[in-house]
Amino acid sequence: MLSRTANELFWMARHIERAENTARLLDVTYRTSLLPYQLREPGVTWAEPWAVPLVTSGLATAFYLKYGEMTAENVLRFMILDAGNPSSIFCALRAARESARSVRGAITSEMYEDLNAAWLEMRVLDYDAIEQQGAQQFFEWVKMRSHLFRGVTFGTMLRDEAYHFIRLGTHIERADNTARILDTKYHILLPSAADVGGAVDYYQWASLLQSLSGLEAYRKIYSDAISPRKVAELLILRGDMPRSLLSCMYLINDTLERICDDRSKELLRMGGELHARLRFGRTDGIIRRGLHEYLMDFLERISALGDEINRRFLVPTL
Repeated sequence: MLSRTANELFWMARHIERAENTARLLDVTYRTSLLPYQLREPGVTWAEPWAVPLVTSGLATAFYLKYGEMTAENVLRFMILDAGNPSSIFCALRAARESARSVRGAITSEMYEDLNAAWLEMRVLDYDAIEQQGAQQFFEWVKMRSHLFRGVTFGTMLRDEAYHFIRLGTHIERADNTARILDTKYHILLPSAADVGGAVDYYQWASLLQSLSGLEAYRKIYSDAISPRKVAELLILRGDMPRSLLSCMYLINDTLERICDDRSKELLRMGGELHARLRFGRTDGIIRRGLHEYLMDFLERISALGDEINRRFLVPTL
């Protein structure tokens, strides 16, 4: 397969997943912003909920340069509709559609038609239309379009190299997002000591689980009150949780084993090492090390893995 084709397929999948993940992050932020509390501990400033998607995505500086004032409307405009923000839902769907258009011969007609239809619906939306239908309704639309595209891909595409690069892009983006959302709740939205274990803390963790489609899974597995320790176990170490870090790394490692050869041993080693650290990891060890430190280390490693994939497969060598 040509490096250019592999690159377009890989990033098409990443952009679709990114649009969904942005919708999920904004959804949990919206839910959190409705909670009637603020931090009152002396010397501690409460983290504004609408700062969360900006900090998580590394876009706070770009936002303030353009909008200045942080309001729910400004953040939603920036993260959903802003054509100058490459991580906005608008730009992610546009980029995914453009990648699909450039490699139409490598994907099925159903895949292209589905993605093209999503883009045609997205490009005519403005903030008034989103506000009228409700922000949460819009987030659900984005998630369903992403689900539909993945279902069409799984149901119609030949299991060749093109399929493997789509699979690889999807799960690298998903693993990165799960780690960022989990770290955001723990590191930024942690309530005051008086709120830990209280109603606010409960609803924050419940909203986080909902944003990752994990609330029903949590209740089925643990059958008790939500605790940060068990949430971390579910979203990091449970192989049967579709958006967990272990589940994503299992699929990434399996895909790498299918596409790597003797010239890609370093890439295979990096993927295998990261998968093994999760497969044989234990919640006690993560908590002792510090959840934030563990997640930052994972994000560095998954970023390095993505860079190596880019160097080995996606950038043409002269």
